[in-house]
Amino acid sequence: MSPTSDPANLSAIFKAYDVRGTVPDQIDDDLARLVGNAFVAVTGAERVVVGHDMRPSSPGMSRAFAEGAALAGADVTLIGLASTDQLYFASGRLEQPGAMFTASHNPAQYNGIKMCRAFASPIGQETGLLEIRDRVAAGETLTADEPGTITEQDVLADYASYLLELAPVRGRHLKVVVDAGNGMAGLTAPAVLGQTDAEVEEMYFELDGSFPHHEANPIEPANLVDLQARVRETGADIGLAFDGDADRCFLVDERGELVSPSVLTGLIAARELLKHPGATIIHNLITSRGVPEIVRELGGRPVRTRVGHSYIKARMAETGAAFGGEHSGHFYFRDFWRADSGMLAALHALAALAESDQPLSEVLRPYARHTASGEINSEVDDQQAILDELEGTWGAREDVEVDHLDGLTVNHADWWFNVRASNTEPLLRLNAEGRDEATMVRVRDDALAVIRRSLR
Repeated sequence: MSPTSDPANLSAIFKAYDVRGTVPDQIDDDLARLVGNAFVAVTGAERVVVGHDMRPSSPGMSRAFAEGAALAGADVTLIGLASTDQLYFASGRLEQPGAMFTASHNPAQYNGIKMCRAFASPIGQETGLLEIRDRVAAGETLTADEPGTITEQDVLADYASYLLELAPVRGRHLKVVVDAGNGMAGLTAPAVLGQTDAEVEEMYFELDGSFPHHEANPIEPANLVDLQARVRETGADIGLAFDGDADRCFLVDERGELVSPSVLTGLIAARELLKHPGATIIHNLITSRGVPEIVRELGGRPVRTRVGHSYIKARMAETGAAFGGEHSGHFYFRDFWRADSGMLAALHALAALAESDQPLSEVLRPYARHTASGEINSEVDDQQAILDELEGTWGAREDVEVDHLDGLTVNHADWWFNVRASNTEPLLRLNAEGRDEATMVRVRDDALAVIRRSLR
């Protein structure tokens, strides 16, 4: 059965924020063509910009999407190989809705489509994605009296220059190791970092959607082992790791130690508050407690949100926030159309390091205030029953506060933990943090004992 004619398949691949599935059984050129046509029909776009990553199926799918959009009457600009934040740049700079063909950090057999309105405004299930899915499912095709055009435009140099305007790297000479994971940072890192004084040691810069060295998913510690070793071997000042579409960035310090994304959030928040005194800074509820502490100390206004880019971007729009950070390694900038950019986050880290005569571990020390567990997933049969038991266990205590912004969060003066149910799997996700290692371990283990009691 064709991916376009199977209702169950369409329901499976149209996710909360994007389209994503395996090639060619779940997603193929024909589906991309229909999505392109439906995208124009739903958004009313007269012009559309389209980019794609290095996966073998991406060029054909992006061209098919463009054909479907042009059939509906839109003029399409193909920017070719691009990172996701490069597509967001094009959407903002060209003032056009856009589509990016990528499956981000997913394995080689996957591909997908991230779509946005003009100025990189996200499209999700509540903002047009379901309407697009329904048109595809119905086989509806919009045919304009006059089809649109398809042209090509290279925006890489303009993208690089714009990022360096936002976060110029000036000061001491740095030695930087970059692990592109065979993803799109292999294209964007030379364009951006090549304009700085940094000496760049390249790892896995060959664009290869089969990911021959490791998964392009730096949130998994196993995928950072090579970078950590290279930083230690070369005596580099810093290591940078990007995911497949290069919209997320993770750091390794000069000792080869992993840097918490919350610590990087704190650093960037401090830098943004220097540019925008008193600004609002967004952080999600599993980000370290140190982030709002830092923001308040520097005169800013911290605002807490649910996990997920749609919530971050919505709150940024509502509050006019200068910056938003997620513990997953996504960093959002008002000056970048409220979109996330792993490369811009990396430039902030490099700029702060170049301006200092201290090693990265010392530069970051003021932002590393608490000890976190990292996200721990447990497969359970009844998510709600366990959440109820956790709340019953801790909720009656006078020394804690409980909230339900996203799952269950229990706050104490010395610690907190959050447990959220996965939307797509029978999993509960635990994050815990304490004022020190012993406190975190105690709270983490107490929560896990309840979560995993049914597994014994």
